[in-house]
Amino acid sequence: MSKRLYVDFHVLQTLPPSCVNRDDTGSPKTAYYGGTTRTRVSSQAWKRAMRVMFRDELLEEEQVGERTKKIVGLVAEQIQALDPEMDAMKKAEDALTKAGLKIKGADKGTDALFFMSSEQAKALAHLAVEGCEEKDAYKAALKENPSVDMVLFGRMVASDPSLNYDAAAQVAHSISTHAVENEYDYFTAVDDCSPEDNAGAGHLGTVEYNSSTMYRYATVNMEEVAAHLGKEEAGKVIRAFAEAFICSMPTGKQNTFANRTLPDAVYITIRTDQPVNLCGAFEKAVPASSQGYVEASKKALIKYANQVYDNYTGKPEAAFSIGSGFEEIAQTMPLRDLLGALETAVANRLPEEA
Repeated sequence: MSKRLYVDFHVLQTLPPSCVNRDDTGSPKTAYYGGTTRTRVSSQAWKRAMRVMFRDELLEEEQVGERTKKIVGLVAEQIQALDPEMDAMKKAEDALTKAGLKIKGADKGTDALFFMSSEQAKALAHLAVEGCEEKDAYKAALKENPSVDMVLFGRMVASDPSLNYDAAAQVAHSISTHAVENEYDYFTAVDDCSPEDNAGAGHLGTVEYNSSTMYRYATVNMEEVAAHLGKEEAGKVIRAFAEAFICSMPTGKQNTFANRTLPDAVYITIRTDQPVNLCGAFEKAVPASSQGYVEASKKALIKYANQVYDNYTGKPEAAFSIGSGFEEIAQTMPLRDLLGALETAVANRLPEEA
């Protein structure tokens, strides 16, 4: 049995006029790739959307962590539940300090955002209520029992690298399969309470936007997931990851553009050698045509995937897809069927000792 097991996600998704992820000037993010400017949505933006979907729809509360500077309050809440008479905030601050974190105060918390699971907060609270003085015990409490999203997306603690978690998932910056040019929407707003003889606008401005067909990629190291969460849980985790990656959407300017779409096509592979990003399919930008970009992007992706398989890696262990056009390289099915098939395929390939 191979010690490597990767699940690769390849998604083609069309966005109408939108600005889901903007830079410091308010412009939609872009990247220069293959000699042309492309739309770009950062990996951080899409991972945030996935974590929100984990919390709101897909996972139990205790499976999702909190990333915040105000970690004293998280531990204090657990202490309060165990002993209402205890000075919870003071005990929580003391517990976190014993664990090796630099706390600026009960209200300010840490200098940087800290990722903590509810189980870790509970473990620290138990140690504090019991009056434990062993610093190693507090540090162990912060290291053990990670949340699902912590295992997937990692935790970096600059002040104490021993508390780090390597991310089991990698999410690429999404880019358009074709060249784009940003456009501007000039808008005005009417003051409802202005005098009848005032025909002017109460406010005017511009919003920058673009539209595109995007290639999105992510990969998950299932051995890493199973090592932290166990084989049985790993199958459920990849199902949740797949649904969140496929169905979530960053919320930038969503009220303005109502741009929430679902993918045009999804291609998922299970590999036992290495992850394979297929963005090279679009190094040569898909040309504009009256037929749009989706079908041409599908053909480019399939052609490039076959080239990679023939020249380097061989075909994946298993492949699944949603949408038409991928029948020659993958088993095609609706989303719900795909999620079940993926969960089963991954669970069957994980070693028993994981």
